[in-house]
Amino acid sequence: MSPKQKRLLTRIIVALVLFAAIEAASLTGVLHRLFGDPGAVYAEFVLFLIPYLIAGYDVIGGALRGLAHGHALDEDFLMTIATFGAFALVFFPDTDPHMAEGAAVMLFFQVGELFQSYAVDKSRKSIADMMDIAPEFANVMVEGKLQQVDPFELAPDDEFIVMPGERIPLDGTIIDGESQVDTAALTGESVPRIARPGDEVISGCVNMTGKLVVRASKAYEDSTVSRILELVENAAEKKARTENFITRFARVYTPAVVGVAALLAIVPPLFFGGEWADWILRGLTFLVVSCPCALVISVPLSFFGGIGGASRLGILVKGSNYLEALASTETVVFDKTGTLTDGTFAVTEVRPAAGLSERDLIATAALAEAYSTHPIAASVRAAFGADIDHSRIAKVEEVSGRGVAAEIDGKQVYVGNDKLMSDHGIAFEAPDAVGTVLHVAVDGTYAGSIIIADTIKPTAVEAITALRDAGVRKTVMLTGDRTDVARAVAERLGIGEVRAELLPQNKVEEVERLLHATAEQTHGKGKLAFVGDGINDAPVLTRADIGIAMGAMGSDAAIEAADVVLMDDDPRSIARAIAVARKTMAIVWQNIVFALGIKFAVLVLAAFGIANMWMAVFADVGVAVIAILNAMRAMKVRK
Repeated sequence: MSPKQKRLLTRIIVALVLFAAIEAASLTGVLHRLFGDPGAVYAEFVLFLIPYLIAGYDVIGGALRGLAHGHALDEDFLMTIATFGAFALVFFPDTDPHMAEGAAVMLFFQVGELFQSYAVDKSRKSIADMMDIAPEFANVMVEGKLQQVDPFELAPDDEFIVMPGERIPLDGTIIDGESQVDTAALTGESVPRIARPGDEVISGCVNMTGKLVVRASKAYEDSTVSRILELVENAAEKKARTENFITRFARVYTPAVVGVAALLAIVPPLFFGGEWADWILRGLTFLVVSCPCALVISVPLSFFGGIGGASRLGILVKGSNYLEALASTETVVFDKTGTLTDGTFAVTEVRPAAGLSERDLIATAALAEAYSTHPIAASVRAAFGADIDHSRIAKVEEVSGRGVAAEIDGKQVYVGNDKLMSDHGIAFEAPDAVGTVLHVAVDGTYAGSIIIADTIKPTAVEAITALRDAGVRKTVMLTGDRTDVARAVAERLGIGEVRAELLPQNKVEEVERLLHATAEQTHGKGKLAFVGDGINDAPVLTRADIGIAMGAMGSDAAIEAADVVLMDDDPRSIARAIAVARKTMAIVWQNIVFALGIKFAVLVLAAFGIANMWMAVFADVGVAVIAILNAMRAMKVRK
């Protein structure tokens, strides 16, 4: 508990003890014997004021400040007016005293406030745990001595040292040392990873066992930890439609019920001869019941808890609006490479044309792919296994969705797919092989093909099954790869629909078509999620209802464009994210139906004089506490 919460709890306990003592003295007739018959009533008035003010002086102060700033119609104002009115009824002749109810309303309202404060702090703690991943310093060698510097001071290619127990300050590559790295704060994984020279490490993780020397690959502001903190900090700004509706509802609802309460207290006595005290009491009870704090507090808290719960699983949701959309997901569209497959390509076969050796073919392809950052290009260079002589390369041009055109040793070389060969009128052979086929042509003559295979992620099959179990109607795979390769992967995974040999703009067109089909089939209620990781996926991520990016190894552009980021790169986390979203939405609607149902029932009873102040206390504070406790369930998640 925070110091402020402890002070409020102390006030509540003191006020509750005094309240119980005064109520006992009243019920046992002690006050009547001491002060006589009407003095006992005024004694109660003065005595009940003590616990009332101890418990609620800050509420009264908040109501007065609201009046002064023109923001009167909030819960502080409603509570203050209602409880003041309950005490004021003592001055009406022939009226039963209601000071005990007035003091109780304020006391239990503060109990509700304490619950609210605790629940919000608990939810924020899950976010704060994520914020703790920010590294405070980086170790660098300066003139042979180890010094601590601000991570902002380091630039790409700078070297830094991470000692056991310290957080890795920047993304980078290990150049010396071996250790276990705890990634739980970022990815939700409970088992540490072994990190060795050549492995990439991401900022925010904890180095556990050994000293590591790391070469920075990014500046701090572009690092993983910086991006995560920015996403988390901005998450609360993007509200769901349900959350916005509750805010708008409260703005209309609160003034409306205050007006109804005023009419209820004034009109019957003024025009129909009703008892002023009786109808004022009904109006005050109506005011207490009408306080919308159960909705105004519990609905945002539910979304906040859902976002916090998802972050514990290594799922970053950029706002409650995306959490709401996730809950309605009917179609999930996947990119293939790096999403359903590892994205770690390897050359499996080399088929040179007559008169060429395998080594010559690989060397030509490696020179053409020398400047490409694509995983396929990296696999070709790895298969070549030697240093590339860049002086042999005169010009290189990447052809989007097709391959590479390069000038090598004065000859025009094309390395790419079937479309690239067809574009330049080069006759080629389509090999009977499962994998990505790179055709190579030199000066218009076909030189052979290289077969490159990508492995399916071990968890991909389980991920598709989990989505089906979660009620996702359709799974689709979009890829620029060959049709036979795409179909083979889709068949192994159990994906219902596949579109292959697509250029980046074709993927957007396919998603447009699927969005339209999903909207038609679900009458506009179902949503489409696209899952990708590469820079070419950014336009599609933006166009989908929900863009989901593979965060740990995904490109910066994809993460920036996405609405949800999976920090563990595990496709099973998509079903987990949907489960968290649906649980959160279920809790939101439970609270809305419960709070409005109880309130409207007691409001009707209050209007007819059946509900008393004690029922009003339950309808306000009791409902709020129950709704808050229910909202806190959104934070509890299991992997």
